[in-house]
Amino acid sequence: MVQGGRDFSASSNSHNQSGAFRKGRLPALTCDNPIFMTIQDIRISFETYPSIEELAPQDAELLKLARKATSDAYAPYSRFRVGAAGRLPDGGVVTGSNQENASFPAGLCAERVLLSASASFHPDLNIDTMAISYEGDGIDSGHPLAPCGVCRQALVEHEERYGKPIRLILAGMHGEIQIFSSASILLPMRFSGKELPR
Repeated sequence: MVQGGRDFSASSNSHNQSGAFRKGRLPALTCDNPIFMTIQDIRISFETYPSIEELAPQDAELLKLARKATSDAYAPYSRFRVGAAGRLPDGGVVTGSNQENASFPAGLCAERVLLSASASFHPDLNIDTMAISYEGDGIDSGHPLAPCGVCRQALVEHEERYGKPIRLILAGMHGEIQIFSSASILLPMRFSGKELPR
């Protein structure tokens, strides 16, 4: 392929000689003088368990409370019920469930209901671990689902507010379970208060 008088045809020899394709660097063929970019990778690590029976007792208990909290959801429109249970450092537990509204943007996800309740009633305590589960009419709740983007942002804000990570336990009503050591893992390119003027 020729751009601006330069030959960028698919020749392995020319690629090797120029080094353009080494270490993830690729030429941007949009001008006479190619500009090189670098490809970056974002990788995450998390734990998986086949069932609740494999969890540590306190994690299993928290997940049971999250599953139970799904029954408190107000979801007449989506019929998709989410429950969350958060463990505090003193051993206390706060629960939340999604609360929908006919004006859809006014509804709240279970995670943000829990975060608001915790910050209101326990402002000096961070959430150590949060378990999240779900169920819905006509669906199989047999695999984990991650929080929506808005909830991920809210979870990370909580982490930054208290300076401590929130472990996340994600699961349906049965089946595989995923555990993340921090909510920030799910939002690597997050926006934070550090970007705002002081």
